Amino acid sequence: MILTKCDTLGAPGAGAKSSREGFDRCGFVPVQGVRCGACGVRILIQDARGGWTAAAAEQESDSPPELRQSIMGDSPGTPPSGIITLNKPVGLTSAKALYRVRKITRVRKSGHAGTLDPAADGVLVLCLGKATKLVEAVMDQPKVYRAWARLDVTSTSFDSDAELVPVAARILPSFDQVRDALGSFEGHIQQVPPAVSALKIGGQPAYKLVRQGVVPKLAPRPARVYWMHLHRLSWPTLEFEMCCGRGTYVRAIIRDLGQGLGTGGCLTALTRTAVGPFRLEDAVSFADLEQEADPLAALLPLEQARESLGVRPIPIPPRPA
Repeated sequence: MILTKCDTLGAPGAGAKSSREGFDRCGFVPVQGVRCGACGVRILIQDARGGWTAAAAEQESDSPPELRQSIMGDSPGTPPSGIITLNKPVGLTSAKALYRVRKITRVRKSGHAGTLDPAADGVLVLCLGKATKLVEAVMDQPKVYRAWARLDVTSTSFDSDAELVPVAARILPSFDQVRDALGSFEGHIQQVPPAVSALKIGGQPAYKLVRQGVVPKLAPRPARVYWMHLHRLSWPTLEFEMCCGRGTYVRAIIRDLGQGLGTGGCLTALTRTAVGPFRLEDAVSFADLEQEADPLAALLPLEQARESLGVRPIPIPPRPA
């Protein structure tokens, strides 16, 4: 019998001579194979002198069929599958948030269902294991945002990440005028995405072209806005809520709102409060996951996730009263 251990490193343990002694997940497992049956990570094999080397790829074909099945993830040792609703904090990209959850849960196969800008917080749906096949279904769900904006300034990105440029309003709009202007976006619309976006132009993200001093001309794209609701207006700031479909840019809504009102338009804060059945009040933070004895307790099991996403017609969250 050959001893193997998972090639997932953690902090060195007490008395460890190197980081390779600091394995914090699978430890030693008395099987021979290429990948860990618990996490799918490439394993190390102990040689005759007690050293550790990476398993050669050809060893997979030498392993018995039942072991290969375990290694590939169709056994009781398969990483759990399901959905985690994360409350992403401001200042973190969706990709980095996903990577951090991977480290906490130790489930490598995962993906997020819809990017949330670094300056935004709120619901980021993470699909783990076999639930990665549900990413498209999650992205098709309606999304609810709560947004704060200013009408006396603008910026190249139409949010406060870029330098703010003052804009003098010809006439200060009333609450009713702003509410009606927001309402004009409801339904199927054609929306020009902000130039500072991840949309690719000739294989290069548009925001990189902007950094190079080139402002790309983006074609209008279809978007769906189910409803708009203005909560308050206190010049020059407003707070509103909206429900929309995938591919809708809230920054573009703010830009077009300002143009229609004859004012500026700049998003100052954004919170995603729901993506379909996945709501902010049910979301977990990084601290919640790190403090749990079992971080996967926050996982919505795969079958329940499928049931939640299988409701037809897709429910649209109600407009605020």
